[in-house]
Amino acid sequence: MNGEHPQSTAKIMGHPIHPMLVPLPITFFIAAFATDLMFLADGSAGWATASRWLLGAGLVGAALAAVAGLADFAGDRRIRQLSDAWAHMVGNVVVVLIEAANLLLRLGGEGVSTTGVVLSGISVALLAFTGWKGGELVFRHGVGVHGGERSTL
Repeated sequence: MNGEHPQSTAKIMGHPIHPMLVPLPITFFIAAFATDLMFLADGSAGWATASRWLLGAGLVGAALAAVAGLADFAGDRRIRQLSDAWAHMVGNVVVVLIEAANLLLRLGGEGVSTTGVVLSGISVALLAFTGWKGGELVFRHGVGVHGGERSTL
């Protein structure tokens, strides 16, 4: 292995795309959990509607982030050799599957079930884990970090 860091395959002008996209689904899924809790607190149907929209938006954002993440994963064998990369990827796939099931449970309903709140909470906990693993990929393993000299700007 040479001294260069593993590189992102999906990038724009040298900047990895995956970390640009991941804040969207993370924010939407956390907000869905928050609106679920607000629904439990006051029973307003508006919170349940907001949760459904947030879950849908989170799934769209996750699909976009997954395409870029998968391109990075497939594009450099050194990334595929990292256990943190596997944990990050598998964990995020599990989050998407849970949130897809969570959204399906809510379609046609006016409220939020206890199961839906639990699924949202589990997803947020898993996102904390997968986010940690994503940080490990960048800060410990240097994935996507430019190997050249730093700019003085």
